[in-house]
Amino acid sequence: MLLPLDQFYIEQNEPLKSSFLALRDIILQHDKNITNAWKFNMPFFLYKGKMFCYIWTHKKLQQPFIGFNEGKRMEHPDLTFENRSRIKIMIMDAGKELPKDTIKQVLDMAIELVKRDL
Repeated sequence: MLLPLDQFYIEQNEPLKSSFLALRDIILQHDKNITNAWKFNMPFFLYKGKMFCYIWTHKKLQQPFIGFNEGKRMEHPDLTFENRSRIKIMIMDAGKELPKDTIKQVLDMAIELVKRDL
């Protein structure tokens, strides 16, 4: 029997499935202290055990995004609040190549904020 986290990736339709798997790999390979978990019925990533970011599908756009828990403290042109008060998201285009350098830059910003709170 598959764990809910594994089931999430398997059940996605293309091109979301490929985008989510690539995002998972980029995030997990970015820092050895990042681990993945299933929280709030979605894939979350933890930095040294603290909630750090998650991936999900944008309801209106039907595109993958990374949500950053400390988004309100982050400034980057590719991050947006939308209707959220704390979390900022970075929306991807599942039909295009992921902006790996930009993702890594934003991950570094988020890690620094988590490190300050450890």
